[in-house]
Amino acid sequence: MRVYLDHNATSPLRVEARAAMLAAMDVVGNPSSVHAEGRAAKGIVERARAQVAEAVGASGADVVFTSGATEAAALALAGRGLKAAPIEHDAVHAWIDPVLPVVDGAVVVDDPAGSAVQLANSETGILQDLPQGLAVSDITQGFGRVPFAFNWSGVGMVFLSAHKFGGPKGVGALVFPQGTDVASQMKGGGQEMGRRSGTENVVAIAGMGAAAAAAQADLAAGKWDRVQKLRNILESAIEAAENSTIFVGKDATRLPNTSCFITEGWKGETQVMAMDLAGFAVSAGSACSSGKVKVSRVLQALGLNDDQAACALRVSLGLDTSEEEVMRFAQAWTEKHARRRAA
Repeated sequence: MRVYLDHNATSPLRVEARAAMLAAMDVVGNPSSVHAEGRAAKGIVERARAQVAEAVGASGADVVFTSGATEAAALALAGRGLKAAPIEHDAVHAWIDPVLPVVDGAVVVDDPAGSAVQLANSETGILQDLPQGLAVSDITQGFGRVPFAFNWSGVGMVFLSAHKFGGPKGVGALVFPQGTDVASQMKGGGQEMGRRSGTENVVAIAGMGAAAAAAQADLAAGKWDRVQKLRNILESAIEAAENSTIFVGKDATRLPNTSCFITEGWKGETQVMAMDLAGFAVSAGSACSSGKVKVSRVLQALGLNDDQAACALRVSLGLDTSEEEVMRFAQAWTEKHARRRAA
């Protein structure tokens, strides 16, 4: 049986999200229509909006639904001239030059109001201490896994993507204080309070709202504590097999589910293929850059050389990952590593 250990790329659809989506499929109306069917569809969208706002700790804020975090990033960043660090996602770098320095994994911010800083890195899991007054934060990887509340964060805008916390793919959101002016990138009928035109994806939005509520409940219940213990068990097993392995960000505060490790001389993409054949889904880095022949900009920013960065493997666990699966992966990895060294 295959084992999925690539939750930072995407997480399985939650049962709560599936149920909400199936129910929404039976509602025929357009949310912009004023008749009963339209109002029913609008009610689904507004319920999901309230669920996302509550889960993100954003009472009294605006939540604009988008096609995902990439579009939400464009809505938040276009034309603002902000600064960012090299460790940000490509969706951020599309709008910002990566000029902020990174020291021991931490982004150095001299002008919070003119900067965008991610909450958590998808490749390494390293968390950032977001400064008060920060303009924008990508909370895509951190939401639902670590405590965060928009209203006490001091951040002007945040964006997230549903499929990272058990919602469907193809839907995300931008969250910001009511009345804030953002430059709409989608012109047309004026949906989403005029910030994002286009008929709302009612089914996906329903799934996002349900997933957000469930993710926040799981976090509050402490379910990620068990995952962090499994992550530590995994790293101990890998280190026992190869004590020269570098665990990126091991001394930093990280997401509870993420382990990025480097075994020099063994290419990350080769490891991914070997583990795939063994029945395990893992990654050599961000899913948005996998398959592209380039060295991770994130790992370079952390001071790793090109040869080291090319040998990185990322394992990201989920709430349903078991200790037995983690130990099976460690054993399979150890056997592959031993065969490679003996060849």
